[in-house]
Amino acid sequence: MSETSQRQLGDSDSPIEDALEHAFRRMVDEGTQRLHRSWREVLVTGFFGGTEIAVGVLAYLSVLHATHDPLLAGLAFSIGFLALLLGRSELFTEGFLVPVTTVAAKRASIAQLLKLWSGTLVANLVGGWVLMWLIMAAFPKLHAQTIESASHYATAPLSGETFALALLGGMVITLMTRMQHGTDSVLGKIAAAVAGAFLLAGLQMFHSILDSLLIFGAMIAGDAPFGYLDWLQWFGYTVVGNIVGGLGLVTLLRLLRSKDRLQQERSAAESD
Repeated sequence: MSETSQRQLGDSDSPIEDALEHAFRRMVDEGTQRLHRSWREVLVTGFFGGTEIAVGVLAYLSVLHATHDPLLAGLAFSIGFLALLLGRSELFTEGFLVPVTTVAAKRASIAQLLKLWSGTLVANLVGGWVLMWLIMAAFPKLHAQTIESASHYATAPLSGETFALALLGGMVITLMTRMQHGTDSVLGKIAAAVAGAFLLAGLQMFHSILDSLLIFGAMIAGDAPFGYLDWLQWFGYTVVGNIVGGLGLVTLLRLLRSKDRLQQERSAAESD
């Protein structure tokens, strides 16, 4: 079917389907606001993102301690993603689809994207560390479970299996973002958050922020068979895998799908 026919069949004159046009417009509008934040706004929003993920980690550890079932614990972790969704905070790995689409549409610069990524990443880790310290102080009964859970990640060497887990982790979190931007339904957004948590935490994929907070908790608890250097080595390849998975397996394919609409938006941005 020609592009002209597609335009005539839809309610708008967009070169993509109406549903995709709606999602594209929502992403660019949201991404423009997020990428034009000041450093203060980026850091505070990222700090809240870290603390909210830590609340999800608390739920995960509590259910895992009680049931020894990682799938149920993964569902409990969805509390963290729901807090991110409803609290409008920022998680580093959520910054692939929407901000990259916005930069590709020329509604923001690469420098602004790097500011968002770097500020959010650091603030997520700092906020998460602070809350994990409080959690370990408040719930000493979870120390052993935290160390056991964190060891799965912190002691994992770089291999084809572990890098694949990091790729999948980046893909799942970006897919969750894509699903949430594909609907106006709050229930639909919540369902996407629960599904993402079930896959990511329940199947123990490697996620640079979530699993870092588990590792931080184990080191704060004491007697962990690893230290911050071990975490840094694990974090290095995991964050690369998350970025490659999120950008390569979801974001770039979405941009390719909306190539004509993206070019239209770039032309409009250049003429503004």
